[in-house]
Amino acid sequence: MLHLSCSDFADKISASRFVVVDFWAPWCGPCRALAPIIEQVASEVEPGVTIAKVDIDESPELAEKFGVQSIPTVIFFKDGTEVRRSVGLATKADILAAISSM
Repeated sequence: MLHLSCSDFADKISASRFVVVDFWAPWCGPCRALAPIIEQVASEVEPGVTIAKVDIDESPELAEKFGVQSIPTVIFFKDGTEVRRSVGLATKADILAAISSM
C-alpha cells in the first residue's frame, strides 16, 4: 500500500491504470475502522490495481484539490481521472464492487 503526499501524488496516480485512494486522518474514528478493510482490499486486488492512502493532516492541499470535505473519503481513479467516490465508512464488498466496475 502506498502512502502518498503532495510531492508524489501525481506521479503515482498516473503510473497505474487503476488507483484507489483513501483520504484519512489518524484522529478520525471511522478512518481507523476503515483502515483494516483497506488493508484487506489491498491484499486481495488483482495486480494492476494500486491501493493508496493520503493523510489529510500531512497533505491538506490534496484534500482541498479533490474537494474532500468529510473523511474517510475513498476516490477511485482510472487512467488518472476520478471515476467514483465513496464518503464515509464503506464495506469491503462495496470497495471491491467499485473496483470491479472500473
